[in-house]
Amino acid sequence: MLDAIIVCLFMIAGASIGFHGVELLPASALNSVDNIDGLRWVTTCFGGLVAIPIGVAAQTAYRRLELRIRKMPADLVLSRSIGLVLGLLVANLLLAPIFLLPIPRELGFIKPLTAILGSIIFAYSGVNLADTHGRALLRLINPHSIETMLVAEGTLKPASGKVLDTSCIIDGRIEALLRTGFIEGQILVPQFVLQELQTIADAAKDQKRMRGRRGLDILNRLKETYADRVVICPGDYEDISTVDAKLVRLAQEINGTLMTTDYNLNKVASLQDVEVLNVNSLAQALRPVYLPGDSMELKILREGKEPTQGVGYLEDGTMVVVEEARDSIGDELSVVVTSALQTSAGRMIFARPQADAIA
Repeated sequence: MLDAIIVCLFMIAGASIGFHGVELLPASALNSVDNIDGLRWVTTCFGGLVAIPIGVAAQTAYRRLELRIRKMPADLVLSRSIGLVLGLLVANLLLAPIFLLPIPRELGFIKPLTAILGSIIFAYSGVNLADTHGRALLRLINPHSIETMLVAEGTLKPASGKVLDTSCIIDGRIEALLRTGFIEGQILVPQFVLQELQTIADAAKDQKRMRGRRGLDILNRLKETYADRVVICPGDYEDISTVDAKLVRLAQEINGTLMTTDYNLNKVASLQDVEVLNVNSLAQALRPVYLPGDSMELKILREGKEPTQGVGYLEDGTMVVVEEARDSIGDELSVVVTSALQTSAGRMIFARPQADAIA
């Protein structure tokens, strides 16, 4: 019902402009017209028809604005509203003297034009200032709230948006990270990343095509499970050719965090002061640390280099060399760590069967 009212109001406004617009035509043009009333009806119908697409566009913009406001936190809506009101108030105070100036009649359009442009500029500035400093109003509204005080003082910061790159989506571990709740904020998937995934999924090579389809499947699951957090960002940069450079630019403009598994992209983004979350670095940081004397359950999978050694692997791929375990290949043993070695190829752990260690 409201949508129809908005379109009808624009039609009425357009028809009114067409009806009264005839009076603005030069007298020389009107003298050549025999039927002024007929001309008014023509301009009225034309104005009403032209106003229909404008009304539809205004109705669509209104619905989008309404949806965005519904998703906004209440404190953000409140601070922006106050910033808008203050901006309009300042505009009226500063622009009022202009209406007292003696302006020639032929330049009379300057006053309303200045009022409109000034109101827009100051209102926009008020909203921007509210985004930056408006949260301090929370302390005035509810000074006894600990959260309000911390936000106002800058101790608490809002979570930044996470921008996903193609490698992070195809990797798939982002799905588990979201499920555990360790990743906060909005998850942004740029449109150009989606296009790159589609290009990979349409590749001629089977392996590459499977990787692209896997990424699209993961993205669809994320969109279904976290519909309120995963957002497809339509922005693009026509002047930038590579996807990596576009990702860095987007993260810079929104002050967001780039999530990737690409080592080179990680380095390039870090050089440009973009915060990066590398899923591989996170996995390495979360690997369990085994010290000499720690025990574990390990399945012996193959022989080692030495005659009596057996080799098993931890869940993260770390190789464990167990002494006196060659005869236990295929069995699961309780072993005790004796030492650990960090090499260029990764970490290696040495252990002995628990019975031998106790003996």
